[in-house]
Amino acid sequence: MIRCFDILFSFIGLFLGFPILFLIFILGVFDTGFPFFFQKRVGRYKSPFTLVKFRSMSKDTKSVASHLVPIESITPLGSFLRKTKLDELPQLWNVFKGDMSLVGPRPNLYNQLKVLQERETLGVYKVRPGITGLAQINNIDMSTPELLATADAKMISTFSVAKYFKYIFLTIAGKGQGDRVRY
Repeated sequence: MIRCFDILFSFIGLFLGFPILFLIFILGVFDTGFPFFFQKRVGRYKSPFTLVKFRSMSKDTKSVASHLVPIESITPLGSFLRKTKLDELPQLWNVFKGDMSLVGPRPNLYNQLKVLQERETLGVYKVRPGITGLAQINNIDMSTPELLATADAKMISTFSVAKYFKYIFLTIAGKGQGDRVRY
């Protein structure tokens, strides 16, 4: 049932959001030269997949967790995209393809060993990663691996269709800040 919602909502989002996606793409060309950002992330059952986002950092920024990135790496457009969460829009393609769900644990990098360990211990990788979830609406990010894994495991164990819609609604309403860049 959830997968059907994911396919339907991601298709609608991509279709109706195309003008916004196109505008951000054009602005991104002027901002960084190439507006998309592709990165290998940990998916369901720890399988790799390529996450796509709008680029919010300069092209020479190291591939590390957001909380380890210096603020100088964030471009002016990138700052706006992060604050409005518009940098996440291209992930609707990942949802449509089945790499991700709209709701689930945020996909981490393979070099985030503590996050990998904590999530593995609590069985978080048994579900598709998501764009938003319990941790995201509560401002819990990858900088606190134990707290993150605990929130993810709680979300998974209490998951329902109603909570799926609740997490999406709260995210759209602006609850949560997403992954932090340390200032």
